[in-house]
Amino acid sequence: MNDYPRTVLELREQFRDEAACRRYLAQLRWPAGFVCPRCQSPEAWLTARGLYHCRRCAHQASVTAGTLFADTNLPLRLWFEAVWHVTNQKYGASALGMQRILGLGSYHTAWNWLHKLRRAMVRPGRDRLAGVVETDEIYVGGPRSGKRGRGAAGKSLVLVMVQENPQGQGLGRIRLTRVADASAASLEPAVERAVGPGSTVRTDDWSGYRGLKALGYGHDVVRAEAIVGENLLPLANRVAALLKRWLLGTHQGAVRPAHLDYYLDEFTFRFNRRTSRSRGLLFYRLLEQAVALAPVSTRSLVGGRERPHQP
Repeated sequence: MNDYPRTVLELREQFRDEAACRRYLAQLRWPAGFVCPRCQSPEAWLTARGLYHCRRCAHQASVTAGTLFADTNLPLRLWFEAVWHVTNQKYGASALGMQRILGLGSYHTAWNWLHKLRRAMVRPGRDRLAGVVETDEIYVGGPRSGKRGRGAAGKSLVLVMVQENPQGQGLGRIRLTRVADASAASLEPAVERAVGPGSTVRTDDWSGYRGLKALGYGHDVVRAEAIVGENLLPLANRVAALLKRWLLGTHQGAVRPAHLDYYLDEFTFRFNRRTSRSRGLLFYRLLEQAVALAPVSTRSLVGGRERPHQP
């Protein structure tokens, strides 16, 4: 299925009512046809309320049940507009901006929707980085008192991993992950989750990376005797600068540590698709991942993710 709108006019024409939205989600969720979630039967008929009534077990299933859109009280057409807005903003969408554009009744609703969509931006089972991967850590957070460097107090440590463009010099795909500290016990598992075995990981001479060879990676250590001001890890440092600029520009730096992971997911989603010429395809991909995502409760949104375990 590659049927998606190319412009906002096509979006509103294609999804002019709730029935059209439900049919589209059904095609995304069951590309080979409806399957009853209770008895796995493919035979069903559609009720006047838009529910699938299984002919075998009489179970009635909604296309939104068990997805990101479960139990929504607002029209799916508005959700589709929200997805279009999020995927068509080059530098990301803010909750206040979404509230104004969609005419939502409260800022809290817009904030909830954005965080739910951010959780759908990570595709389960996505491919790990490969080839040459440049890696470094940065600290993210507002200006607070405390020491600088790898022991900075009161901020979140983020591991930046950038795949070197296989077609030549430049930036390829990225992965960003929050880690508890800069020890080997934190950095090495993070690298293993994001980088495929056999790849070459390029780092500085920090001791937290010295066990990478034993894990099956090539380890390219940039020289420790650097000239002052020399950029030894240009790919990772460029992504780090773009990330900080994005957090300060689009979100005014108002990102709580418990929610930072979801902002990192959004930045990764946008960055890895920065060369896409089709905004409609991004709309399609995000909807596709949203119907594959389990329902997200408001309580989990407010709580965010726990701080990474510190060994």
